[in-house]
Amino acid sequence: MRNNMDRLGMSPPKAEQEDSAAAALMQQLSFVVPTEHVELPSKGLFYPEGHPLHLKDTIEIRYMTAKDEDTLTSRNLLKKGIAVERLLQDLIVDKTIMLASLLIGDKNAIIVSARKTAYGSDYSTKITCPSCGKNVQYDFDLDSCSVYHGATEDILIEHDIQFTDKKTFSFMLPILNSPVEIRLLNGKDEQWLLQKSKESENNKSNAESVLSDQLRMMIVSINGVEDPNILLKAIPLLPAKDSRYIRDMYKLINPNTDLSHEFICSSCSYETRLEVPFTADFFWPKR
Repeated sequence: MRNNMDRLGMSPPKAEQEDSAAAALMQQLSFVVPTEHVELPSKGLFYPEGHPLHLKDTIEIRYMTAKDEDTLTSRNLLKKGIAVERLLQDLIVDKTIMLASLLIGDKNAIIVSARKTAYGSDYSTKITCPSCGKNVQYDFDLDSCSVYHGATEDILIEHDIQFTDKKTFSFMLPILNSPVEIRLLNGKDEQWLLQKSKESENNKSNAESVLSDQLRMMIVSINGVEDPNILLKAIPLLPAKDSRYIRDMYKLINPNTDLSHEFICSSCSYETRLEVPFTADFFWPKR
């Protein structure tokens, strides 16, 4: 058909011309979306054997595309509160890796890296000053976020913390003088805690302590007792000093991306260190 048209000096139909032009353009634009390897704060040390990230230092993610921005602006996904989760899962190159199974510190590293490659390291957002309560515009430099790989062997020895074969940590409580065993939280745990927090906000009469919920997710056993029903009742009754000690030890051993920055309030000059807030501005920067 095309050859006959050429011989007769006839042009192909307009629709066919547009299809050919589109095909030629797509061929010119054909390329592989670039990827990068993100350093894992955990170094893969705390994933069990069989996990795709077991003993892996990095995870490969691709750069964000226009389609990913569609994900971030999807009303349906935003309403469900899973737009960012869907984005991050899509960015992971190895599809055997489930975002929910990632340690929270490793997930944070992916979030920061994805944002930097998409929109740069400068992040401007509003901060509520802890002192005067005013909302002030503040600029964060995501390049200054450092990686914390968790407690070194010397630190574990200093605090008498045992790293077990189950990838958990065991140490003595100062008041109860009993051993407690804790684990590192992952993306699935984080989502559960966020859901509990929303439920508490919607039903203030039955609101539960956020700290108690966190401890319930962390603690594997107390004095050798692992029964979830017993721990559920026992954890809220822990002495405050023991509760604080568990949270302090968790922060010490937890590999993470350090998101804290020096903050100076432009209104009252109050100085402190604040963590970079993951607000809507983080993936939807003002241009």
